This record gives sequence, C-alpha cells and structure tokens, in this order.
Amino acid sequence: MKMKKYILMMSVAALFITSCSLDERSYGFYSNDNFYKSEADATSALLYAYNALTFLEYSRGIFYLGDIPTETMSPKTDEAGDVYQLENWICTNQTEQLEYYFKFCYIAINRANSVLAYIDTPSVPVEAKKRISGEAYFLRAWNYFNLMRNFGKVPIHKEAVSELSMTTAPMAEDLDEIFEMIRSDCWKAISLLSVNKEFGRADKVAAESLLAKTYLTVASAKENKAYLYSDMDVTVSEMYDSSAFYAGKVINDYKEQYDFDEDLRHIYDVNYPDGPEHIFIMPIERSGTQEGNYSKLPLMFLPSNSSIPFYIKYSDDSLQKANGNGWGVFLCNDDFVENSFSAVDRRRTELIHRNIYDASGNPIVPNQVKGYYTSKYVDPDFIGERTSARPYLIRFSDIALVYAEAAGPVEGLPVLNRIRTRAGLIPLPEGLDTDVYRREVIKERALELAFEGNRLYDLRRTASVTLTDMKASGLSEMETAFFPIPQREIDLNPNLQ
Repeated sequence: MKMKKYILMMSVAALFITSCSLDERSYGFYSNDNFYKSEADATSALLYAYNALTFLEYSRGIFYLGDIPTETMSPKTDEAGDVYQLENWICTNQTEQLEYYFKFCYIAINRANSVLAYIDTPSVPVEAKKRISGEAYFLRAWNYFNLMRNFGKVPIHKEAVSELSMTTAPMAEDLDEIFEMIRSDCWKAISLLSVNKEFGRADKVAAESLLAKTYLTVASAKENKAYLYSDMDVTVSEMYDSSAFYAGKVINDYKEQYDFDEDLRHIYDVNYPDGPEHIFIMPIERSGTQEGNYSKLPLMFLPSNSSIPFYIKYSDDSLQKANGNGWGVFLCNDDFVENSFSAVDRRRTELIHRNIYDASGNPIVPNQVKGYYTSKYVDPDFIGERTSARPYLIRFSDIALVYAEAAGPVEGLPVLNRIRTRAGLIPLPEGLDTDVYRREVIKERALELAFEGNRLYDLRRTASVTLTDMKASGLSEMETAFFPIPQREIDLNPNLQ
C-alpha cells in the first residue's frame, strides 16, 4: 500500500503516533494519491487499523484501567510509573496511563476512518469492500465504546484527518451522541459482515456482541442513575430488550462457530485462539519479531523464579510450563480470591494459583510467589520473552452473561446457571426478584471474567464503584464515574476546555 506521509509534531489530538511499541514512525495526513489500487491495499489499511490495538500502551491499558482500580487486582508494590494513581483513585489529567489509552483509541479510530474514506474505489471487489468496510465500522465503534466507558464525553471524529483543521474535533454534546454513533456503526457492520470467524479479525457476531454490550451498559447505567448516563434520552426497558435480542442471537444462532467451551483451561490455551469462546481476540503470535506482534503479557501476571522456567500444577496433577522470569506486576488480591470465590469453584482451583513447581511436580522452595496469580495468560511454548498470550477482548461467556442480565430471571437464569455449572457451582434457584437476580449476574461476571479487564465497567454502570469493600470507598459515584481527559489533549484541542 502506498501512502504519502507528512511529518507533523503533534500528539493525540492530531491523531499521530510516536511509540516504542512497534518502532513505528510518526505519521500525518493520508493522501489518496496512489491509494487503494487493489484489494490487497485496502486489506493492508484495515490490518493497520487492527494493529493499533496491539500497542503496549493500549493492550496493557486494558488491565491498568479495567482491573487495577477495582477490588480484583493490584500492582506489585515496587511497580514503576503512575499505576498507583489508578490503584488508589488519585489519578489526574496528568496520569500517563490515561494519556496512553486515550491516544491509542484515537489512533485506531483515525485508521478506521481512513479505511472508510478510501474504500469506495472500483479497484476493490464489492464483497471485499463490504467486509473491509464492516470491520472498519466495528473497529471505530469498539474504540468509541471503550472511550465512553472510560472518559464519558469525548471528541467525535467521523472522518479521516486530512488537514490540520480537522484535528480539533468538537466534544460530544452528551453520551447520547456517542451512543448513537456506536449503535449506528454496529448496525452498519452487522449489515455488511457475515459470520466469518478469523483469528484477530471481527465478523458479524463480534459486531452483534459489541452492540449487545453497548445496550446493556446504557440500560443498567441509566437504571442505576450512573453519572451522565442518567441524563440520556433512552428507555431502560428498550435498552435491556435490545441487548437481550442481540446477545441472544450470538449465543443461539451460530453454534457451529461460537459456543461455550466446557473445558475452562482450553479457553485460555494460547494454541487455540479459534476456540468456540473467542469472538474477538488480538492477532498476536510468539513468532512476531517486535513486541506488539508478540506478547510479554504472561510476564505481567506470572511470578519470578530467578529466570528459571517453572511449572503450574493443576487439580489433575498435570503440569504446564511457564516463563520463570515473570515480573509479577498484576497480583490477584487475596480478599477477592478468598472471599468471592467458592472453595470448589473451578475458576479458582484451575485458574488461580499460589505455588510453583519443578518439572517433577515438586514445590519449588523457597517459594518466591508474592501472592495469588492467574494462569489465564500462560504460553508453555514461549520463546524467551516472546509469547502468544493475548487479551480476551470479547468472548462467548461474556455475551452469555450479557444475555442473562438483560433478559432477566425467567429467560436468563438457564444461561447464568450454565456458566455456574461449568464452574462446579450449584445452580441459582428460580423465582429471584429481578433486582436481586441482576446483582447475582454482576457477581458472576466478576468471577467468570476476572483479570480480563472488565470489572471496573460493571461497577461503574451499576454505580457500585464506591461500595465499602471497594478501593474507591469514601469518594462519590460522580467522582469515580469517568477518568479525566488527559491534559495534553486539552492543551492541543481548545474544544475540550
């Protein structure tokens, strides 16, 4: 793909990149000269948009923003940087992690906008054009969904940046405007895409899943009077019904491609990214030559064993090899593991650990593990620090729980109990009050999706961030509803003042 690149010294508001993640050069405005001369050109541009999700500052931000501020996970005590601002709810518009995440969401949006701007060319076949456009709409919606959940009202960019004046987009008037854009983009993606499961890319089912999650976020946030969501011009029952409709399609209509995986460990086996649970997952492989193409994610979750590989032992006494040079950055909180999970819950006994073993299955002494760690991110075939471990962006059980919550206790309970039964728990009884039932679903989401970057958003949409057992207790829900927009963006865009 041929592009003209104009170097401009700008940051996020101008939607330009400077990153150590993939050794990528700064880029500026796209030119349509010699652009999209073939389907291969258009596909390369689309993959470039997907590529924005693999930057370190984005992929690790999933956990920094989605888990660290909650009761589920904490950083190691000597972790560098401003992570403790997130941990202790003292982050400001100067917090670097927020700046990084905000920036890379907009980089992805601009790349998706560029695909849409130049795809309408006779040189690209109609069917290819539909798929590429559909995926670009999905990616734009995906990033606005995450921006809305994290920052609330944000600037709206609907076109590719082609001149300087376009870098200072106006702030959305309200959450309704962002919601309508996400919903419209998802509808377009659904109409253009087919069920076409492919590692690292989105299809119709991913778009339906995202739409279901968006409707549920708005429904529950409006119902629970979450800050800004409570002002939205929507009807709670209609939002729940719409969420249940699209989530129901995902869990019922595509069984050949997407379904529950009855083996919990198999869900997290890096060698099966096309497993039935995986609706949308990052295209990361250990064979990559630069970080971002491969992953160091296991090192963030695994403890150190003085750089000597160790083994994780499971309940059937099987062993799984793991990197021994883990950094132990992300620690599973003791209270969460011990007080939230039942002792017989397979999600605890199979996926959360406190010991490490040698190749013969003997405990390693002295044990250097500083706390609980999860084995959701392990690659036994690692090559040095290079692994194929990936964040789980959308998986089937997440959407099943979306359906269970949105549909309510009559239609939703069997789906909720399917997940509980897989975990080795007894089913919940019939006849639960709707409010009580939905609180049970939120609890189940905390266990099922633990350490996957989802928890904060469930707490926010249910106005539960400041409950007494949460890290933000003592603050108001309004203070914790959204992160501040980074000051650097405010300085660059006068419309954010």
